[in-house]
Amino acid sequence: MKTTVPGGGEAGSSLRPEISGFLLLDKSPGQTSFEALWAVKKALGTGKVGHTGTLDKFASGLLIVLAGRATRLSPWISHCDKTYLAAIFFGTETDTLDPEGSAAARGPVPSRQQFEEVLPRFRGNILQTPPLYSAIHLDGRRASELARAGEKPEMKARPVTIYELRLVSWEPPLARILVRCSGGAYIRSLARDLALACGSRAHLAELRRLAVAGFSVEAALCPEAAGGEGVSRAYREALRPVDRTLFEALGIPRLEAGADVLLPMIHGRPLDSLLAGLIPEGALCGEGAPAAVFAGDRFAGIVERAADGRWNYGYVYAGDCGTGGTRAGL
Repeated sequence: MKTTVPGGGEAGSSLRPEISGFLLLDKSPGQTSFEALWAVKKALGTGKVGHTGTLDKFASGLLIVLAGRATRLSPWISHCDKTYLAAIFFGTETDTLDPEGSAAARGPVPSRQQFEEVLPRFRGNILQTPPLYSAIHLDGRRASELARAGEKPEMKARPVTIYELRLVSWEPPLARILVRCSGGAYIRSLARDLALACGSRAHLAELRRLAVAGFSVEAALCPEAAGGEGVSRAYREALRPVDRTLFEALGIPRLEAGADVLLPMIHGRPLDSLLAGLIPEGALCGEGAPAAVFAGDRFAGIVERAADGRWNYGYVYAGDCGTGGTRAGL
């Protein structure tokens, strides 16, 4: 008979500490975000790996990859602000709004002046219609799946925020732009709409994600640079623990509690008495705003502010008080 022991292993088996943490990955163009995770899974020896925001196949740049229990933190990372460097190709709009699609419409290449004059319209809070070829779910199916089946579902416009939008270089028919935007914004849609606003048609020719919240692609692992047999080791060494630095980079405030809070949180005790008197370190917004609870040196979990000011559980990360699932590594 196999006996479960604290930490998730089995008695009589060779126990390995649970793998849990995050790493910064510089995805190469030509592979899907899903494909980029295969090497990570193999190197870490776990299938419990996920990313926090899809990059299209033709795109490159920063993916924040989560492993083990940390995969449950995805909702609080995927909606963070992002920064991109993008190249817009004027003259041809494709059905996918990227270089992998087929030509769907054509238009004249605008002048630099025409292009720069429309940029202010797309800064700030705007309504944006997502691409038909996207991962958005409509009635339980992805929009891209419906499109490939010949259907044309209605893509409803939704609010997004463009914090920064500026022209980096003008080399017609290419225009390179820098975009800093809220989570949920599509740069392919932005390229389409910018072109339409200046009487043209366009698609996104190149896209590179430079940053997610406070994380930069410059600090990310580039698998090609590691090369050969060193790649697996590089993935393992790149895995970071879920600690205060993660939440500082994400801009999520912290509640610093004593170590005695850990076990009651694991058991789901009411939070208001556990966290009474604690003041979040960092800005905290209104209803639904998250905070990361640290019980001594350990990350205990995510809590969220309710409309009445009370705290609700978001996700209890600690899991147990034994071997611990909060440590990155093998």
